[in-house]
This record gives sequence, structure tokens and C-alpha cells, in this order.
Amino acid sequence: MIRSFVTVLSGTLSSRLLGFGRDALIAALLGAGPVADAFLAAFQLVNVIRRLLTEGALNAALVPAWLRIYQQDGETQAAAFAGRVLGTVSAGLLATTLALALLMPLAMTALAPGFAGDETLTMAVNDARLMLPYLAFAGPSTVLLALSSARGRFVLAAFAPLLFNVALIAVTIVLLAQHPDPARGALLLAATIGIAGLLQLIMLARRGGRNKIATPVRVSFDAAMRGFFARALPGMVASAGPQLLAVGGAIIASATPSAVSWLYFANRLIELPLGLVGVAMGTVLIPELTRALHAGDAAALSKVQSRGLELTMGLALPATLGLMILNAPIIGLLFEHGAFDAEDAAATAQVLTWLAAALPAQVLTKALQPAFFAREDTQTPLRATLIGCGVAIALAFLLGQMFAASGIAAGLALGAWANAVVLLRRGASSFGFAISGAARRRLPRIALAAALMAVALWAVAGVLKVAAGSHVATAILLAALIGGAIIVYAALLLALGVVDGRQTLRAVRRRSVPNLPAGDLHL
Repeated sequence: MIRSFVTVLSGTLSSRLLGFGRDALIAALLGAGPVADAFLAAFQLVNVIRRLLTEGALNAALVPAWLRIYQQDGETQAAAFAGRVLGTVSAGLLATTLALALLMPLAMTALAPGFAGDETLTMAVNDARLMLPYLAFAGPSTVLLALSSARGRFVLAAFAPLLFNVALIAVTIVLLAQHPDPARGALLLAATIGIAGLLQLIMLARRGGRNKIATPVRVSFDAAMRGFFARALPGMVASAGPQLLAVGGAIIASATPSAVSWLYFANRLIELPLGLVGVAMGTVLIPELTRALHAGDAAALSKVQSRGLELTMGLALPATLGLMILNAPIIGLLFEHGAFDAEDAAATAQVLTWLAAALPAQVLTKALQPAFFAREDTQTPLRATLIGCGVAIALAFLLGQMFAASGIAAGLALGAWANAVVLLRRGASSFGFAISGAARRRLPRIALAAALMAVALWAVAGVLKVAAGSHVATAILLAALIGGAIIVYAALLLALGVVDGRQTLRAVRRRSVPNLPAGDLHL
């Protein structure tokens, strides 16, 4: 499991780092005014559907169903099932794309009511329509990626999304060199998003066609498909909890100038650790849990759930504390360029502090949801997500009236914790989470290691002030601080007996072998 986790983690980290580069360039090109607010509001709409599909959410429904058919009925029936899912998802998203294109003014008014009656709304509608083709391509791409994960092919699922960011970065660099009007630049970027989706689908379709993992491809609404989508759609919505919170925040923030941009760029920092954990858990943990459940292996089930919880919290806690301590220099380094000025950077850093408080809750949710999804229970996570979103929107609206963008971020954080608490209580009462005794001993030590690392980081973080005004010096010192914090954290984990260096290296080198034919194990 650790080898697969590291593979997916590496690909997701690469994609997220490219995403930071992409957003830094977009911030320099568009700034944080009406043009940026319009573009980012449109991007938020497309992004929430993209992530609902691509970041482990469809895996939550498709992988257990595909594995059950594969193990019970064989490869041919599994391929036929996958072909029906591929054809139906593709047709459904194509119809959704066309409907959204026609109804986009209404959709954007609902997502950004503060834009109503303003030119910003027109810009957002135009940007969103140019982005929409991506959705038609994202559906079949996601099915092919999920099938690769189910067959133990994690490299393709990990690294295929890089193409999206590479295309946007290339176009943004060209636009910065040409110094176009920001509104025109936003339109060109929006069009690039649709093209990037097409390129990704072509790459995946060629590989999927060679392997015949979904054939024949056809649209079907038979009883089996209706049952699958009845289980899949609630799970997909539940998995998109963080993105739904971001959309809710943008709806409330749209009434405040530049607040949509501040929330978006702050949330991008949260998405790095959240994306690493979420994609890895959705891609790796669900197949492992499903196999353990189907085999009736209680010991394996406990081991997988325990390892998943330890890995997620071990990543989330130091990331949360690090973002809180280094919020200002990180935001300044990444986004304070061109049209994105110091005032925008300071406001974004304040928002980041509150959004970081939600990170442990969000990764805890990502670690808990697979236990439900592997049992093909998508209703419980859906209810928990809806409760969390309701709490978040109510508190964000209330706190936003008093504390502007920071208040909105605080409300979103409280909603994320509500989601996690509901999920934890429901899981404990329904089937109990099989956490091993070793994990119960290690989790408090992980928290202690993260706290000690944070104290050390806070003690030396003031050195960044020496480099104020110099991005190069700030980058060097920030890299040194983050690298030092990672070393300290790793040393503390070793000293506290949380990890064994030799066992970890052996686990990374060991090749995970799922219960599939030998020819299906590698790319």
C-alpha cells in the first residue's frame, strides 16, 4: 500500500506544484480586481465539477463495483460494465455541458449573486462558456483513470493530470510576454482549459483502447446502470465536500470586491496537502479496503484503515501548522507579482490562516469516507457533507458580515469540522472503525511531533523579515525553513518511535500485487 501511496503522492505533488506556478502566473496577469474575480468565479464552477470527477470521487463508486464484477464474473463482464459506464458518463456530461452553456447567465448569477447587474457577470459568463468543453472531456477521462487504479495501475492516474497545468502555464507565459488586455487574456486562458481537457482524453483513450479495459462502449440506462449511478452520485457529491465549501464561500464573497480572488488564492495553498491526501486515499485506500472486505479479512481491514489514518494525519498536521506560521511569506512569494499587490497579499494571508484550520478536518474526512465507500454506502457521507455545507454557509454568512473575507473563511473551517464529526460518529455507531492498537499509540505521537516542529518553526520564522522586499532571498530562506521543518519532523517521528526507517524503505520498495492477472499489474 505504501508503494502505491507514494506513487500517487508523487504525481499529485507534481501536479499541485505546477498548479502553484499556474496560479502565480494567473495572479500576475489578472491581479485581484473585477477581471480576476470573473475568471476565478467561472473557474470555480468548472473546477468543482472537474474535481468532483477526477480527484478520487468517481473512484469511490466505480472501483468497488468494478472489482466486485471482475472477481465474480470475470474480465469480459467487467470490461462490458466499464464500457457502459464510460458511454453513459460521457453522454450525460455532454448533455450537461450543453445545458450549462445555455443557462450560464442563470448559473453564474446563482454562484456569484454579488456580480448581478455588473459587467463582472458578463465577463464571468463568457469565461465559463469557453471553459465548459473541459467538462465533456473530463467525464470519459475520469472513468479511464478510475479503471487504471482498480487494476493496480497507479502511475497513469497519478501523472495524467499534469497535462492540464502544463497547458495553462505555457499559455499564461506567452500572454505575460505579450502584455494583452486582462479581459482578453482571461478569455484566452478560459479557451485553453477546454483544449487541455481534449489533450488529456486523447492520451488516455489511446492507452485504454490498447488495453481494452472498457469495451464495448455504449450508453445504457438499464437496471444495473441505474443502480450504479444511484450509489455513485451521492458518493461523488460527498467526496467533493471541500470544493462545495469553496463554492459556498465564493457565493458569499462575491458581494465584497476582490474577496473571491483572496479566497481562491488562499484555498490553493490548502489544496496542496488536501489534494495529496484526497487523491491518494481515493486512488489507493478504496481498492485496498474493498479487497479486504470482499475477502472477509478483518486483520487486513484494520491494517489498511489504520495505515490510511496515520498517513493522512501525519501529512495534515504539520502542513496545517506550517501554513499558519508561514502564511504571509508564502502568499507574498507565490502571488505578490504584477497586478496582485501587497494589500491583496496581506488579505489573502489572513484568509489562509482560517482556511488552514479546516485542513485536519478535511483530511480526516478523506480518510474516513473510504470505509463507507468500500461498503458501497454513499448515503452516509452525503448526509455528513450536506450538514457540513449547511453549517459552513450559515456561519460564513454571519461571520462574513462582521469580519469580511476572514469571517467567511472561519465559517468554512467550522463547516469542515462539522462534516468530520458527523462522519466519525456515524461510522463508529454503524460498524466501528477498525483501528489497530499500534495506530492508537502512534497517532498521539504524530500530533506531538507536529506540535514540537511547529514550535521550532515559529521560533526561527522571524528570520524571513530580514529578506523583506527581496523575492529571491525570501524564496531561499523559505525553502530552508520548510526543508528544516521537514527534517525536524522526520527526526521527531523516528525519535518517538512512530516510524522505523528500515521498514519504511522496505515498504516503499515492495511492489503491491493486487488480485489481478499478472499482465494487468504494470503500465
